[in-house]
Formats: sequence, structure tokens, C-alpha cells
Amino acid sequence: LYNLPDFLFGAQSAYSLSNQIVLNYRQRMHFAYLQDDWKVNSKLAVNLGVRYEFATPQYEAQNRISSFDPVANKLIQAKDGSLYDRSLVNPDRNNWAPRVGLAYQVTDKTVVRSGYGISYIHFNRLGGENLLGYNGPNIVNLTINQTPALPACTGNNYQNCFRLIQQGFPEGLVNPSNFSTATTRTNYTPSDYKTSYVQSWHLTVQRELAHNLVLDVAYVGNRSNGLMILADYNQARPNNIGENLSLLARRPIQGFSDIQISYGGGFAAYHAMQVKLEKRYSAGIYLLNSFTWSKALDNASGHLETANGDNSRVNYRNLPGEKAIGGYDQPFNNTSTILLELPYGRGRRWGSSTPGVVNVLLGGWRITGINTMTSGQPVNVNYTVPAAQQASSYPTYRPDYIGGSIYPATQTPTTWLNRAAFAVPATNILFGSAGRNIARTESIYNFDFGLHKEFPLFREDWKLQFRSEFFNLFNTTNLGSPATNISNANFGQITGLASPARQIQFALKLVF
Repeated sequence: LYNLPDFLFGAQSAYSLSNQIVLNYRQRMHFAYLQDDWKVNSKLAVNLGVRYEFATPQYEAQNRISSFDPVANKLIQAKDGSLYDRSLVNPDRNNWAPRVGLAYQVTDKTVVRSGYGISYIHFNRLGGENLLGYNGPNIVNLTINQTPALPACTGNNYQNCFRLIQQGFPEGLVNPSNFSTATTRTNYTPSDYKTSYVQSWHLTVQRELAHNLVLDVAYVGNRSNGLMILADYNQARPNNIGENLSLLARRPIQGFSDIQISYGGGFAAYHAMQVKLEKRYSAGIYLLNSFTWSKALDNASGHLETANGDNSRVNYRNLPGEKAIGGYDQPFNNTSTILLELPYGRGRRWGSSTPGVVNVLLGGWRITGINTMTSGQPVNVNYTVPAAQQASSYPTYRPDYIGGSIYPATQTPTTWLNRAAFAVPATNILFGSAGRNIARTESIYNFDFGLHKEFPLFREDWKLQFRSEFFNLFNTTNLGSPATNISNANFGQITGLASPARQIQFALKLVF
């Protein structure tokens, strides 16, 4: 309501500025792998392997890296010397990755396969959030939050006062000589950070039901451990009842603003039944149906991959409270594919005897169709905490769930969620009882259609391919996510789509 007047009068709630610098990051990786295939007998084959992986922590060519020291409560600088001296993170030298797989032929038409393996994640790039080079005094990334109750700023003042847009940025705001941890975010990776790893396994049964008709049924799982996630290590406590202390006054480490920690507190687990039915016909018809019934759990989405109110930054004081259905969870997913090649043209059933004109008109046509049906995406209900009352600007503040259905009796695009099921917690609590990702969007249905034709050219191995593709052929309306913030008037309203309306494109492709 007040956005336009605030803009006209230059009343900004926050302003940010950063200086510029080019950092020359370095990282070296060395891997060794040993594998052996053992055919136990005519029916059983076993694959055994082990991989050793070593990757240095990231360091910078001129040692322009700094990090937080939680013992001394100060910034420390990289220097020449060991890998730790240059990166401020101890190298992890214990990354062994065993692998085992087997295939057993039960009958001539039935095969059982299984496997287990570990893989490591040596490179993390969460935007600039986990880069220790993105720290002062080399880089000053300053954000100033303001409230109307503050007195007006004069001259180049910017702390504890209100600065108007027309006053511009204060001189030397992001000069390294003026750097202060009290006003600038600090990036921090613990020195004992260990390499994240993923365990993956599967058990698959493949059966030929009839000629060219194959059924695969599989259990697939994985578990990710020590994933790098983000939080505010300097997250403040809430105001006690009757208190009205500033955010800075409530932080446990005085003299520092946000201390953004990138640490191995993340996990993810995935379990799925996957079924695939595949049929090939000699007449140029191919059918494939893939079905998945799955569940995904985690405690944070990947940074820059969040959607529908979810967050890549966690509540550092209650990490177990972030465990829930993952933002990627879509329990049911069914995809049907059909490919039809008309039996005319060179190399096809009636290609050699078809007259030239008919061959040009009827030959080389291919029809494709892909029908997709999936569950909706998770939705994370939240609310807005005034800046002065926050514990940090990083985590998601979820409301209290006070009972009843989170969906209204009659769902419409303007009333997809039930506001009456939620309430704002007391200011001395901040983090409500509602779980993460407790709601879901509607299911998604989509059919894509393709019509392709190949024209032979003057050389046998040259072809000109015409492609016409129709995305969302039936123009199905798939509703997007509802507004997730109960503090806003539009809470529960859907104003967008999960997939675009029908799109048609034409293309020519030269294959040689």
C-alpha cells in the first residue's frame, strides 16, 4: 500500500553495495580406481571396485581468503604454507568409495541385477555463499537495513540512522579500509568440514513377458550425507516477553553481523519403486511406459533451487525441525511414450517399391507423443517477522498449525489454502509448530506431440529433417503454487501456472 509513496519520498527499507575484485580460485583433484569383473558361473556375474578420491579445499592464488575463527571470535586470513594455511579448511584424505554390482540370470527370460556404491561431492558452488574469498577485507558486501524510527542520516553517516535514496551512498561505504564485521556478512566454513558423499543402491528384476515386450521392476534408493547447507552461525535468540532488544544486541557473538556458515549439516534420502514396460513392433512402433512411486526427505533444498516458499538456509538453532518432505518430492510420476514411423521411404518396409513422388510425400514420416502425469510439488507455508524482531534474515519462519484441514472444503485458485489453520506465533517463539513443506500444489498433466519428416539428399548419409513440435498439445491448465505467506492478503491464491500454455515450434535440421 505504501510502496509508491515510499519510493517517491526516497524512504528505502534497505540498501546494498559491494566492491569488485577478481579472485583466482584453485582446486586440485586426484582419483584412482580399481575394478574387477568376476564371472562366478554361467548365470552369475559380479563386479567389484573401489575408488580413492582426493580433492584439495578451494584456495586462492594470492591467499585472498578469510574465515571466521569460532575460538577467538575473529576473522583469520589465509597465508602461504600448507593446504590448510591457504584454504583455512583441513583437507579430507579419507574418501574411499567401494562399488559392488551383480547380475544373475534366473531363467532365459528373467534377470536380477543389483548394485551399491558411494560417490563424493568435491565441488560446491552455492552461488557466492560458500566462497571464503567473498569476505572482508578484500570484498565488502554491505547491506544496511533501516526503520522509520531511526533519526535522519547526515553527511556520510549510515549506521543507526535513516538514509534517503536522494542522499546517495555514503563515500567510502565499501572501501576495505572501512570494513567492519558488525555491518558486513561474514562467510564461514568450519575447518573440519568433511567431503559430502552419496550412497546409492538398487535391486532390479527384468522379465521378457513376450516377444519384444520387456518389464523392469526396481527398488532404487540413495542417502546423501554431510551435504553442504547454509545457516546463520550468529543467529540471535528471540526477544523475551517484554523485551524489545535489537537484532544485533541479541546475537551471541557481538561485533559480528550475519556469520553465514556453509557446513555439512545437510542430508537427503530417496526411496522409489520404478516400473518400466517397453514394447517394440517390427512395423516401426515403439511404446514405453515408465512409472515411479517415490518419497524424498531432506532438511534443505539446494541453494538457488528453492521453490514454493522452501529455503536453502536452515534454522541453525533447531536443525532437526527442518527435516521433512523435500522440495523435490513428487510421489507419483508416470510417463508414456509412443514412437511411430510410417512404413514408407528409404530403408523402411515399402521404401524400395514406392514411386518417387509418393515416396517424397509419404516417406520418412515419424510421429512422437509423450504423456506426463505427476504429483504436485510441495508448498512451504511461512509468515513475515518484522526485521527488528527476527533472529536472522536467513531461515524460513513458519507459523503455528492450530488444527483443521490446511485446505478449504472447496479449493479454488483464489482459495487453495486455509488461512484459519495457521496463526502467527508469539514473538518470544518466532518459529511455529507448522512443519516444512506440509502443503502441495495440484497434479500436473501434459502431452507433447511431434511430427517429423526426413528428406534424403544427394548423398546417402545426408538428410534434411523437418520437425514440428507441439508442447502441451491439449493446452491443459496446470495451476502453479499458491502464495505461501500468511502475513500477506493474497495467501493461498494461485496467480501462475506450473507449465506454459500450448507452444508450437517448427525447425529444419541438417544431418550429415
